[in-house]
Amino acid sequence: MTRWLPFALAAATLVVALWIFLPPPNYFFLVLAVGAPEISAWLIAASLAAIALAAPSMHASVPARMAIGVGTIALLLSATPWLRLRGTMREFDTAMRSMSLEPAHPRRTSRVSVADLFRGIRQPPARVSTAMRYDAGSANAPLTTEIYTPPFGGSHPVVVQIYGGAWRGGTPADFANFAGWLADAGYVVFAIDYRHAPAFTWRDQLADVDSALTWVRDNATRYGGDPSRIVLLGRSAGAHLAMLSAFSNRPIAIRGVVSFYGPSDLVDSYRHPPRPDPLHIRAVEEAFVGGTLDARYDGFAAASPISHVDRAMPPTLIIQGARDHIVEARYSRALHDRLAATGTSVAYLEIPWAEHAFDEVFNGPSSQLSLYYVERFLAWATR
Repeated sequence: MTRWLPFALAAATLVVALWIFLPPPNYFFLVLAVGAPEISAWLIAASLAAIALAAPSMHASVPARMAIGVGTIALLLSATPWLRLRGTMREFDTAMRSMSLEPAHPRRTSRVSVADLFRGIRQPPARVSTAMRYDAGSANAPLTTEIYTPPFGGSHPVVVQIYGGAWRGGTPADFANFAGWLADAGYVVFAIDYRHAPAFTWRDQLADVDSALTWVRDNATRYGGDPSRIVLLGRSAGAHLAMLSAFSNRPIAIRGVVSFYGPSDLVDSYRHPPRPDPLHIRAVEEAFVGGTLDARYDGFAAASPISHVDRAMPPTLIIQGARDHIVEARYSRALHDRLAATGTSVAYLEIPWAEHAFDEVFNGPSSQLSLYYVERFLAWATR
């Protein structure tokens, strides 16, 4: 049994590393596809460990030679994100320079810290929970916001964070690590809430977001926030709602929008769902809009942020995984091009190895890159 342990370790590592490349056919494998590139540093370590354990007996043991072969394949697969990292950072720096973005007292001294990959990212958040009532829909169902405040005084820029969850799940407490990190960097973060599909469709959810933004504007100073320096930030469905609010209604003055892999064209994504389609996008969109595309075409179009980009919009940062099988990268590229054509200040950062929801692994390389460049954008947008 002992002589097979290196092979077992190498084989297990290879099975996970394959999902850096394989498209996920369902939700279970989507989780592997999201996580595999983000724990690639651990996979490299596991591959090297298997090779090192097998090396002393490679000449006398078939299992040892098998372990070395399989471990080498796993090592090469696991190393691919790191082989692309330097070029990716150069592309991101170029994209940010196009907006004349420069860091203002950045907390992170490196884009990706190897130490943080293994030990995690330090964060000492201060959080306050409070109830917030929205004006739309059923007034008997109060929504809540999680408020993260900096550990030092003063008047701080405000980030309104909107969670994802396919418009049908999630809570304001999601991504507390990211909100706490921003608070420690000097931002007051309001993580807001909205009602969920299918009971509440896109107009209800947009009304909830707009009501929350109005509440944030009116109450920001109570928590040390500056209501004249507000940026919207969302993930997936939350990014969609952030962009839809910013690009259409604009209930308050905002300084910018950050979209993490947000859907922007519901019409085209319904007509051409991803292949494979682990979340069944058409069913998700039907629940959100309230019917099929044929029955609710106007609703699908009106609920698409890209449909509202007909003039200069607030500065926008788009962060997208190239391997996203939920919100395909081509939609974020098209949104970037449409925004740029209107004269909007926009930067598009596409992470070559990343899947949808890559920043669920908070200390992974994709999330660390996002932290660095989001900080640059926020410092510029709220300067």
